[in-house]
Amino acid sequence: MLNGVGARELYEGLLEHEGPEPYPDVVVPWLDRARGGYRAALTVAAECNGWWTAKRTDAGVLGLHRQLYALSRVSDLLLLGRQHSDDPVDIAPPGLAFPDHEYLGLFGALGMTPSGAGAFDPLLHEIVEVEQADDPRSPIEITGTLWPGLILGDLVFGRAGVRVRAGADHAQHGVADRSPLYWSFRRRHRPTVDLSQGWGGNSQWGTSLRLDYRTPAGDRLNVDGDRPIDGSTEPDPDHPANLGPEERLLTPRERRDLLRHRCLLRTPEAADELAGLAPWEKDLMPFRWILPADEE
Repeated sequence: MLNGVGARELYEGLLEHEGPEPYPDVVVPWLDRARGGYRAALTVAAECNGWWTAKRTDAGVLGLHRQLYALSRVSDLLLLGRQHSDDPVDIAPPGLAFPDHEYLGLFGALGMTPSGAGAFDPLLHEIVEVEQADDPRSPIEITGTLWPGLILGDLVFGRAGVRVRAGADHAQHGVADRSPLYWSFRRRHRPTVDLSQGWGGNSQWGTSLRLDYRTPAGDRLNVDGDRPIDGSTEPDPDHPANLGPEERLLTPRERRDLLRHRCLLRTPEAADELAGLAPWEKDLMPFRWILPADEE
């Protein structure tokens, strides 16, 4: 909790609400308590200045990590109603399909601004639906937006959900829009994998939000990570500090796609070998990957 206010409380309040008006009944009273010190505390995360490194020594920084993650769970919950599937993985809670003015009203009151206008950019856009172009070389192009993204200063808090048209060399229907989405807790139309899963009711809330920044000096991806995306040439390949077996079976391009898009875009080249490691997608651990400095 920051200044006596917690996003977990908001998440659970929304889940438990049974009336027709969750925004005035749950969100507005919560915001009344959060507009002061809570909003001010969030601004620490708005700059890409290394603030996150103090989470092991500073309880306030650790608490900020946890609040950002809890707020992302609130966002995930409110966006379920905008996702559609003939065979849904998750069911959208009734009554929580907030229109844009309520969704942006909540997060705008916390200092965030809408993002996602312009051409497709994996830092700012999450692929929700893929229309396959006839030419496999056709680049990824946005054809529609299902929800807005959110920026807190330079921090990309949430990506806009988009429909796209693309050639199969760039994004495959059924993979880029249906394969597991990493660093995410809930989606109605596809599996998700984040570090909260598998933990108890309290422990799961100790998860940290992935931190991506768009700064005047350039983009910074997963700044809290500490493992080279291609592993290290020094330890033995099977050393715990190196890439795991699932990671090694992905090509360098596939690993980079996964880090940038938070999912795979095409069927992996080693799909048959990976199938022998099932459930490999749940065992894959990209959460600490970082790109070489010259690739960011």
